[in-house]
Amino acid sequence: MPIIDIHIHIQPWEQLKPEVHAKMIAGRNDMAAIQKFIESPQAFLEFLDANGVERAGLINYPSPDLMGFTAATNDFVANYCKANPQRLIAFGGVHPRFCDDVDAETTRLLKLGIHCLKVHPPHQIIAANAYRSGNAAQETLYRRAEKENMLIMFHGGTSIFPGARNVYADTMLIDDVAVDFPNLKIIIAHAGRPLHTETTFFLLRRHKNIHIDISGIPPKKLLEYLPRLEEIADKTLWGTDWPSPGVTDMRKNIDDFLALLIPQKTKEAILHDNALKLLKECGVLHS
Repeated sequence: MPIIDIHIHIQPWEQLKPEVHAKMIAGRNDMAAIQKFIESPQAFLEFLDANGVERAGLINYPSPDLMGFTAATNDFVANYCKANPQRLIAFGGVHPRFCDDVDAETTRLLKLGIHCLKVHPPHQIIAANAYRSGNAAQETLYRRAEKENMLIMFHGGTSIFPGARNVYADTMLIDDVAVDFPNLKIIIAHAGRPLHTETTFFLLRRHKNIHIDISGIPPKKLLEYLPRLEEIADKTLWGTDWPSPGVTDMRKNIDDFLALLIPQKTKEAILHDNALKLLKECGVLHS
């Protein structure tokens, strides 16, 4: 079965703040491999092959004050994905608090080949609906993304990283975005876990333009977080969040998901078909 993992963190870890880097690597025994993958797209593609993953969304976003990532993370992921743009899907970002010209930076990302954006409210320390309180830069970002048919992934749920502001983790704020930008294609990452899954389930059913990914949720607990998964199976995307803290084995997550007592057609839709359809709708993939 082909698999699309829409949520993997291949990032320029040399930019990470020391305390964030320490959190990222705590308890891991695969750092040499991860560093190799960061440096070599070919090595990472071979790793995907070994895990049975056809395509991967590589999640990057600027968060200079909290995580350490600057806008240069966009250049990193754009250059990285050139190794195989049909398999490696670049997600970049524009930070409204650290960008003097959001429109120009969005144009730059499009020229780099980045058609998918990541917005991380707890790490960027800005509410998903800050534009309603006068944040013109954020409104410019959303309007431009909607106009260009870009895909926006919002971090949905809490963060354990030092300095994260989890007051911005409530996914209900994304309701405003979906109302005001009805043609903007949205993914809520992590399905709002662990505190906001019910809210996210409501948003998913309310808005035609909202999808979720289930990255960062242990597959064995997936039906505890989303007991009505069958009702939203056509808008749910597979993701692992590898190699974030607590996500140690990409293939084990896949195997644990395949072992769930849900219909085979549901597994196929979540693991592959839904992401493929959405990426084609956004013009990211053409075949």
